[in-house]
Amino acid sequence: MIAPTRNLLLGLLSLVCLAFTGGVAYVLIAMPEMVEAPIVGSFELIDSESKPVTEADFAGRYMLMYFGYTFCPDVCPTELAKMAAALDILVETEPDKAAKLVPLFISVDPERDTPERLAEYAALFHPRLIALTGSPEQIRAVAAAYKVFYVKVHPEGSATGKQDYLMDHSSQIYLMGPNAHYVTHYSSTLSAEQVAADLAKRVE
Repeated sequence: MIAPTRNLLLGLLSLVCLAFTGGVAYVLIAMPEMVEAPIVGSFELIDSESKPVTEADFAGRYMLMYFGYTFCPDVCPTELAKMAAALDILVETEPDKAAKLVPLFISVDPERDTPERLAEYAALFHPRLIALTGSPEQIRAVAAAYKVFYVKVHPEGSATGKQDYLMDHSSQIYLMGPNAHYVTHYSSTLSAEQVAADLAKRVE
């Protein structure tokens, strides 16, 4: 009984970590596959045409999701390009499975990422990419549901009211199942080819 107990303790310890910023605790998934479906992805947002969107609109399909913002200097464009490339690879190798995937980009910067700006930004990466935003309260809710960390960061010496801030945020691509439950996530260390190969195994 020692080994199972030890493994359980290790799993619990490595499951979550807390990041404290401005007195707010954000829960970050460290090893989300240690338990079954730790995330159930409900949300109420709007798309780039200002139409209401919820996870129910994608019922029966897999959601491939990334949280970021359009003013992101490097990480977001890199990850969105990788997500788009992985989808294109799957279109060539497993078209039936690719058709079951919905690529989503959710902004963590509702102050600047208007629907119009998101429409232009999403078009740079993939014609099927759906960009979503919402009120600050709605973004906080979806970030909490997906255990996503984000915080506004102003450059040193700049006024806090200016628009030249950055958003510090966690960066991973989520794969959510047809029931909007968590399946897995892909870190920035993986290539588009690796993501596509894993998607081919998981999408049914």
